[in-house]
Amino acid sequence: MFKIASRAQFLDTYRKNVFGSQNRYFWHWLNKMFNQVDPDRVKMIGSNGACAEWLLRNGAALRWVGAAQLSTDYNTLSFGGTKPAIAEVDASDSSISHYGFEHFKGCKQIEKIVLHNCSYIEDEAMKNFSYVDSPLKYLQISSCLNITDQGLLNLPKLDTLKELILLDLPGVNDINKCKDHLKNMLPNCKITD
Repeated sequence: MFKIASRAQFLDTYRKNVFGSQNRYFWHWLNKMFNQVDPDRVKMIGSNGACAEWLLRNGAALRWVGAAQLSTDYNTLSFGGTKPAIAEVDASDSSISHYGFEHFKGCKQIEKIVLHNCSYIEDEAMKNFSYVDSPLKYLQISSCLNITDQGLLNLPKLDTLKELILLDLPGVNDINKCKDHLKNMLPNCKITD
């Protein structure tokens, strides 16, 4: 007789089969291809336009300089005459990963970035904040399960940062050590956990 496995057993078997090493490599390759910077597209619509496309394609929201509200609709993007600049990024619950962080290169006016509950953000993304060319003042990293102590210790020196919020990071074992390191590196920044 056919035996129905419990939900937990089913999910465990599913994860092993779907997220096994061969499928994981394929997923990373696919993610990398989908999120890589297209230099021709950057030339055509500018750094901010290409970054906006990447962010919205992955479910993030952004606010343009001079706009009052966040934009979430990819279909409203228009790059006819002027090339607007991104002022704020809210990547809450989005699928962005470190593979696309190079899109931030050339975006000179981003002041705020929120990474909340980003399942695909890993330690590698923290190093890639070096691509952020803007006067970033506010950074929030919260409920990102794949961020560890090593990721926080590898954040580059973000000289213009005024506020750094680190909340609900279960992969971080010693938040106090990370905060001390970041305080030494960013003496003018308020760090909250």
